Amino acid sequence: MNNKEIILGQIAKRLRYYSLITTSKAGSGHPTTCLSAAELMACLMFDEMVFNPEDPRDWANDELVLSKGHAAPLLWAAYAEAGLIEPAQLMTLRQIESVLEGHPTPRMKWVKAATGSLGQGLSVGVGMALACRLIGSPARIFVLMGDGECAEGAVWEAANTASDFQLRNLWAIVDINRLGQSEETMHGHDVAAYERKFKAFGWQTYQVDGHNIAQILKVFKEARSANRPVVILAKTIKGKGISFLEDKNGWHGKPLSPEELEKALAELGSIPEIKASQLVKKPAPFTPPDWSRGFSFEREDYDKPTPTRRAYGRALVRLGKVNDWVVALDGDVKNSTYAQDFFREFPERSFQCYIAEQNMVGIGLGLAAKGFLPFIATFAAFLSRAHDQIRMSGCSLANMKFVGSHVGVSIGADGPSQMGLEDIAMFRAIPNGVVLYPCDAYSTEACLESLAKHKGIAYLRTTRPATPLIYSRREEFPIGGSKILRRSPKDKVLVVAAGITVVEALKAHAELQAKGITFRIMDAYSVQPLDEATLRQEAASVGGRVVVAEDHYPAGGLGEAVAMALAGQARLVHLAVKELPRSGAPEELLDKYGLSARHIAQAVLDFLQE
Repeated sequence: MNNKEIILGQIAKRLRYYSLITTSKAGSGHPTTCLSAAELMACLMFDEMVFNPEDPRDWANDELVLSKGHAAPLLWAAYAEAGLIEPAQLMTLRQIESVLEGHPTPRMKWVKAATGSLGQGLSVGVGMALACRLIGSPARIFVLMGDGECAEGAVWEAANTASDFQLRNLWAIVDINRLGQSEETMHGHDVAAYERKFKAFGWQTYQVDGHNIAQILKVFKEARSANRPVVILAKTIKGKGISFLEDKNGWHGKPLSPEELEKALAELGSIPEIKASQLVKKPAPFTPPDWSRGFSFEREDYDKPTPTRRAYGRALVRLGKVNDWVVALDGDVKNSTYAQDFFREFPERSFQCYIAEQNMVGIGLGLAAKGFLPFIATFAAFLSRAHDQIRMSGCSLANMKFVGSHVGVSIGADGPSQMGLEDIAMFRAIPNGVVLYPCDAYSTEACLESLAKHKGIAYLRTTRPATPLIYSRREEFPIGGSKILRRSPKDKVLVVAAGITVVEALKAHAELQAKGITFRIMDAYSVQPLDEATLRQEAASVGGRVVVAEDHYPAGGLGEAVAMALAGQARLVHLAVKELPRSGAPEELLDKYGLSARHIAQAVLDFLQE
């Protein structure tokens, strides 16, 4: 064993020490999964990776994604050894004011994406690797994974995509420690089974004893010359280094008691004093290109009814011309969402993820983590498949934009499996999430500009059928705003609508106005945050009689948002899709499920006849 191997072994021992004492101090955590990966982490952080300790955003930095996020204490310990945080800070693990959380989040500045919901880190790594390739950075992306998470389909979606994109700058290291949370993993210690799978997806594979530092370093050196994605399959022992923990089921997520910790530390032996930060390898300087970051773009001129999804495609191209950081991701529906416009104009900034929506969102998160502005578009119904990835993007405080087309029953004869009827609820549940639902081409372009300027998770809901032009080319649609489209001093009812139901509300207004009856119409295009001040004011001015019409299921949509804002201040009639819909023509479906102009007009009349 040479001197380098001895030093890395000493670092691994220190990582085990900190993983044990911090989880015991916290009274919770996952020490055994940290112990199995100590040598891997030591060799990665202190020999293979290069990074600038002064700047976590340096484009020259190699990146480490801890996909097995429950091993966070090991990551925090490695950060302390590298001099990125003070060792004393480790003892704040899992405390309410600490950035060293139970699973990593970007509240800790060296973490780019939250992990812990297993099976997602490799997709994030794919996105980061694409980002580095786009920018021209020589950096590599390392994803430290657990063996248990390899049962997740999203892992293999990511493996497939990484091979398709030929990502030579992406390494996965799988800690194959045999044990999951409740029992042995699917393949146990059958390392060859993992190798067969990764090879089938076109990866360069290496097997290694995950506790043999000489072997690890040798494999790392060999892997540098690979011309495709690399996976290092490391056979390890869960709980390694502590005899009463080694390869024992039932210890997952259990910190040691004071007595057990004392016994473990005695077995671990004296902790060597070493200045590991001196081993950190700094990268050669790299200056990224000075790309434009504009958000305001020239709006299109429309002269006929246009689907809002069509307007989205055109607006995204115009945004892409003023902002080089905008990228588009598609799930093989770009000819329906009209993301194809961007793909044609900017092929190098467009990523076809095929029918793998979970992976598509994870890749988007990786791109966002490196500073790109991803627009991820598919049918709204299919985004629900990636709900957990969207949720984790929220945990990552990511700047990502989602676009869901083919929403509601207005899509027509394709039937309920294709109808986005839960999407508003899904995005409203994301902390600080934004949901905009425009009703015409002009408002769509303006909403897209507002979303691009906004930093955070945001969702644009677009409609399949063409809708008439309601607004003007120059009108602005700020987040949190609304528009009053019809108002009269005689109004006794307020109709709150968004998207397609704005069109139906206007039809209803024209029908009743011909009979001398008026009502107020509020276009609540900003479903979240809702323009609550205007809503309360307008509701009060009509005597608290409010009709909400939305092409969405009742739960979690515009109706619930309005009801929360007006609680105790208004009577509310909620028109929504209240049963599983059928196939049919858009007009038939809107009428059958109570959203057509006829039903809106009747709801108004019912209020007036009380």
